[in-house]
Amino acid sequence: MPAGSQHRRLNSTAMSHPPNLPALILAAGRGERLRPLTDQLPKPLLPVRGKPMVEWHLQALAAAGVREVVINTAWLEHCFEAALGDGSRWGLHLHYSREGRDHGGALETAGGIAKALPLLGDCCWLVSGDIVAPGFRFDAQAAQRFARGDDDAHLWLVANPDFHAGGDFLLDGDRVRRPAAGQTRPLTYANLALVRHTLVAGVAPGQHAALGPLLFASAAAGRLGGERLDGEWHNVGTPAQWSALQDRPAAPPMGYSAPAPI
Repeated sequence: MPAGSQHRRLNSTAMSHPPNLPALILAAGRGERLRPLTDQLPKPLLPVRGKPMVEWHLQALAAAGVREVVINTAWLEHCFEAALGDGSRWGLHLHYSREGRDHGGALETAGGIAKALPLLGDCCWLVSGDIVAPGFRFDAQAAQRFARGDDDAHLWLVANPDFHAGGDFLLDGDRVRRPAAGQTRPLTYANLALVRHTLVAGVAPGQHAALGPLLFASAAAGRLGGERLDGEWHNVGTPAQWSALQDRPAAPPMGYSAPAPI
């Protein structure tokens, strides 16, 4: 990667009408609950169905026409570039936002977004590196609709899994609401979203900040859109979840074929 490329805006002259938006893959966490599997390998690089977990996202992003992808890193961050390189094998330009090197550790989700903004522009896809959603499409038309609007974020939501039975939100049409404590929250944030820079406007680069409170504030202000994700979706948070997932068959993301190098 050319010197200084991590600190420039990606394709800034082409951001006004992009075929698809850039993407940020969140990969900085320690993966404590997955130890000892994550003692020597970052969680997103753990193999799932024969390839690193993060590669499912890279293939799906490439299939959808995304070309610019940032991965934020902290724990064992040297492993990512060694394993994934510059992204050219998928037809991507892959860049790294190194929180470990620059700040001594992970900045949490909102802090990671704020640090990566100079690499991303005003809007981007956001996906956690520790989920598996083989059928999800990073749809360019959805990205363009979002970019033309003024919501802080657009979330994909799943029915509450057993490990998060209390849920996060409910859907009111295409509006995401955060019910008060004690009220039903039937849906959980799937760690898949489109986000705008306004979501983290109050977070300084290098600041530790969680994403949840910012999403709740956006929901209260009527600036949070969303929809249900009804296809296959897995959060890989424990060794048991990781092990069980290996036995499930899955096809490559729709529309994917190995691209020519760039």
